[in-house]
Amino acid sequence: MPEHATAPEPATSQAASTRTGPGRVLVAIYALFALSATARASVQIATKFDNAPVAYLLSAFAGVVYILATVTLAAGSPAARRIAVISCSVELAGVLAVGAWSLADRATFPDATVWSGFGSGYGFVPLVLPVFGLLWLRYFRRRRP
Repeated sequence: MPEHATAPEPATSQAASTRTGPGRVLVAIYALFALSATARASVQIATKFDNAPVAYLLSAFAGVVYILATVTLAAGSPAARRIAVISCSVELAGVLAVGAWSLADRATFPDATVWSGFGSGYGFVPLVLPVFGLLWLRYFRRRRP
């Protein structure tokens, strides 16, 4: 192969990846939430689990969902995108369910989760993040060749 020739692009090239453009920002925010939710839940479970076990376990679950969304959005392969759609959908359902539950049954949530009050403790980012994730995945699916 001549020196000026380039190797063929892999099946999931940078140009055809969900991690380009606005996807980079989305992956970065998901990574931040994955780290913060997982770290917070780990400390809470290790140090004061008896205070609010439901809240802390739900925060840990949220952390796992954020990790899965981060990895699959960053990978960008067709299989990863399908898993990202599922993880963003689970996240949205979780935010809505836990948000409503935390407002209806405050005794079960003496300490907040990431999704309590529809993510009010995090500026409602947990509520809008999966919506943006799903919209980006839908846009990406429609624009790819």
